Amino acid sequence: MLTVHHLGVSQSERIVWLCEELGIPYDLKVYPRDSETRLAPAAYKALHPTGMAPVITDGDVVLAESGAIIEYILALHGKGRLVVAPGKPGYADYLFWLHFANGTLMPSEMSNWITGSIPGSDQMWLTSIMKGRADQAYGLVEKRLGEATYLAGEEFTVADIMTVFILSTFRAFTGRTIGEFPNMRRYLALIGSRPAYQRAMAKGDPGMALLLD
Repeated sequence: MLTVHHLGVSQSERIVWLCEELGIPYDLKVYPRDSETRLAPAAYKALHPTGMAPVITDGDVVLAESGAIIEYILALHGKGRLVVAPGKPGYADYLFWLHFANGTLMPSEMSNWITGSIPGSDQMWLTSIMKGRADQAYGLVEKRLGEATYLAGEEFTVADIMTVFILSTFRAFTGRTIGEFPNMRRYLALIGSRPAYQRAMAKGDPGMALLLD
């Protein structure tokens, strides 16, 4: 049986959401963050050498990394759903946005958050660079969502599942607001109306206010 190990308020919400979208059976184990450090508890860190979310187990398989887990689940259970097949319109867009999420958007937001938290002025040049990169990444998402309903085109795909955490839940850490991004707000409202997303968030992080606007 596939088991999704979900660290509260983390990227592993993607995997819970994917399972709900596909309607596949899975066990969900939720691990609250340490109340003082806000980091993963020891039991979660022990699951995989990375010590980070997400992690799944499936029989003897122990797998980390959002993209790897999504590919694994889709290969076994996807049946062609939530992807754009090679040769189909939007295939290149699908690949770009699928990998842009953790290849560019997440690292730039993380770096911007960390450098912006460092006191003092000696690192202001670095803070400015990181903020510029993060703002550029957000701007690219906003532009794309003015061109298409979803990131890969007019159909919802796992490119959206990879990206939404960064645009929503991760803002609980960074404090970023999206008032200046009308296309993004439209998009997140659409995501928030999906029953599978609602189920996933209610199961993984019950009671958490969803940052969809």
